[in-house]
Order: sequence, then C-alpha cells, then structure tokens
Amino acid sequence: MSEAGGSGGANVSHPEDSGGADELEAEWVRGQARGVLAPGLYLVATPIGNLEDMTLRGLRVLREVDRVACEDTRQTAKLLHHYGIRTPTVSYHRHNEAGRAAELVLELVGGARIAVVSDAGTPGIADPGGEIVRAAVAAGVAVYPVPGANAVVSALIASGLEMGDGFAFHGFLPAKAGARRSVLEGLLRAMREAGGSGKGGSGEGGRGAAPVQVFYETPHRMLEALGDVEAVFGAAHPVVVARELTKLHEEFLRGTVGEVRAELTGRESVRGEMVLLLGGAVDAVAGESVTVAAAVRALVAGGVEEKEALKRVARERGMGKSEAYREWQRGRGR
Repeated sequence: MSEAGGSGGANVSHPEDSGGADELEAEWVRGQARGVLAPGLYLVATPIGNLEDMTLRGLRVLREVDRVACEDTRQTAKLLHHYGIRTPTVSYHRHNEAGRAAELVLELVGGARIAVVSDAGTPGIADPGGEIVRAAVAAGVAVYPVPGANAVVSALIASGLEMGDGFAFHGFLPAKAGARRSVLEGLLRAMREAGGSGKGGSGEGGRGAAPVQVFYETPHRMLEALGDVEAVFGAAHPVVVARELTKLHEEFLRGTVGEVRAELTGRESVRGEMVLLLGGAVDAVAGESVTVAAAVRALVAGGVEEKEALKRVARERGMGKSEAYREWQRGRGR
C-alpha cells in the first residue's frame, strides 16, 4: 500500500505493509534516484542535539532542493557536511528575514525548490520561517512541512504534567523583569478564567484544567524566571524544567517551582538550552496570598538586588515605597 506524499507525489510505503525500517530506507534511496521533488518551499526540521534525529525524508529534501535557507549558514554547514550533502546555502535569519523572504519567493514563483532550516528544531517555531511562509502562501507557492525534532513537544510528552485541555506555547519569556512579571500575571488571570483552579502536577488534576504553559528560557535568566513564577503563582505551583533535550546530559527537573528553583540555585552554574513548563491547574489564591516579603525573597533568590526587588514589588502592587519597605521589614524573619 502507498499514498501520495507531499514531496512531489512520491510514494511513501507504510512500515506495517513493507517490512519496517529497512523498506523505508530503501524507499528513500529509490526516491532519490527518481528525483521527484516538486517545486515549492520545504520547512525542514533538524536535530535539536542528537544527529540521529534527522529524518530520512528531511535528508532527501536537503539533497534535492536548489538551495537551503539557513538561520546560520555555519551551523547548517556542519549538518550538511555530516551527511555528505553539498546543496548551496543562503542566510535567512531575523535580521534579514523580510528582504530575503521576498527574494526567495521570487525564485519559488519561478519554479525553484527551496528548503528552510533553523539552527535546531522546526523553523517558524520561535525561529525564522513565518515571514517566508506567509509570502509563499500569498504568492500561490506550495509549502511543505517536513516534520522532525521539536523541543516543545519533546519536553511536553516527557514532563509528566497533566495536560488537561492541551498546552500553549509562548516562545521566550520577556528578558526585562517587569515585562516578564506582567506576562505571568496576565497568564495567571487567563488560566483562572479557563477553569484551571485546583490541584495540578504530575498525575493530578485533569478535567477542567487550563492548558500546560510552555516557554523557552535562557540559562542565565532561568533563576529569575523561576523567581517570578514563584512570586506570581506561589511556591507550590508544579513546574518542569527540561534541559539539554536529546543531548548527552539531558535532564528533567520536576516538582514545585520552589523545589526546582532551590535545586538550580544550589548548582555552581546553570547551563544548557531549556524549556520551562507550568502545570495548568492553579490554586484559587495563587498570586494573592504571597506576602511582600515572600515576593521580594523570590526575586532576590533569582538574582535581583534587594533594593530593585522592593521597587518592583511596590510598583506591581500599587504600594508606596515606604509601605513596601515596612511590609518587607515585618516579614523578613518569617
């Protein structure tokens, strides 16, 4: 049995009918020989840390397209060299995305076959790709997704968090502390409205829970981000930090935000690419019963200076600096 595939109508064998992986690999080789890749834009997922995660279809597409548009040509060159692929590359990143997308779409309209890749993972997911897809669709060019590795999905399926009504991916949290806290406070309100009150975490909660919230975060900001999550959602909110996915030192830190933050704080350094997941169920009093002192302590533990932490807490709660300072002094020993 076979069906028409997105790569120009090539026949794709089903493993249950054809004898499994060996037949799939043989089909990939036959497809190369046929040279049937259709004109259009190909969004090719690449490994996020383990080269064995590159798909056979992805390799065939990268071999057969006219050129590969890369977030970083140097990074993609390593991948192509590893697999003996000599397809020409061109840069396509956040700083030249608009102009380069227009240029590439002109080639696509003329019948070119172009692949887009990011440094790691799926293009268009917190990486360049969306601009050229929209331009290609508007120009009537065929767009083909070539699925593969993705950090969000990999972290989610191994997190152990109850997904309830699914998940929501937000990309990176804001780098500035005030903006980051505002995003989290808005998210808490939205989760309450979605019916996420109640217990949550690994194996608990479930029906009626708001979606799991997923973010990318940099290692040098992770402690600050966890401090803000603790201040807004409360120390008992369930979280998961997935670190170095698919790599040698892959790690999942599961527990309450207080526990996970304490674990990372105790380490000499925090390294690696990270995904932060927040459980979908929220306490009815989350963000309301957190004292000024507790909120300041959470920020200080995340690397914010005490004076700045006091200013921020006072501003977010609509308090005067003197009032916030008195509350801080009263609660310091608790």
